[in-house]
Amino acid sequence: MSDGNSKDVVQAANFAFTPENRAEADRVIAKYPQGRQASAVLPLLYIAQRQEGWVPRAAMDHIAEILDMAPIRVYEVATFYTMFHLQPVGKYHLQVCRTTPCWLRGADQMTETCKRKLGIGLKEVTKDGLFSLIEVECLGACSNAPVVQVNDDFYEDLDPEKLEWLLAELAAGRKPPFGSQTGRKGAEPEGGQTTLKEIARQDSSRPGGAPAE
Repeated sequence: MSDGNSKDVVQAANFAFTPENRAEADRVIAKYPQGRQASAVLPLLYIAQRQEGWVPRAAMDHIAEILDMAPIRVYEVATFYTMFHLQPVGKYHLQVCRTTPCWLRGADQMTETCKRKLGIGLKEVTKDGLFSLIEVECLGACSNAPVVQVNDDFYEDLDPEKLEWLLAELAAGRKPPFGSQTGRKGAEPEGGQTTLKEIARQDSSRPGGAPAE
């Protein structure tokens, strides 16, 4: 189990993109004008993370070489964004949003539920490698707070019971549908629509989507 201290992470001596990922990196770089290749640093870091599961220092150095950047400039980008993992993470990487709307709706309970159920703290990985846990700032789904991001998916409108069920499902190898866990569509209010209830149904078969009679 990691204690979240990056000094304990074993860093590989070397890194290279796979042929497929190097081809993808080259396609990304080609989108930018000559001399502006540094603009590709974010997508290249993401490609490296997708390949390795995290972003080792050797990958950052390799990207710096490809983009003709000072390595420190790549480090600055990688350490700024929580989307980049600078140490190995679990198969299911849990990111609990803690910004004000989620905090008001129970973000602290989400974090404590994860800690209690998984037996880990923040920036730690379970012994079986299945789960890792961090807190992050706004995930942009404020209307459906609280929110926990699992890998690339948002699970919204959570409470401790629903989160425990979600963790159990993931541990069993099942992936529950992401999005609102109370059945809300988009950011509609809890309990259903309260205004503009009488809206004419749009018939897509009619020219211009004219309202049905």
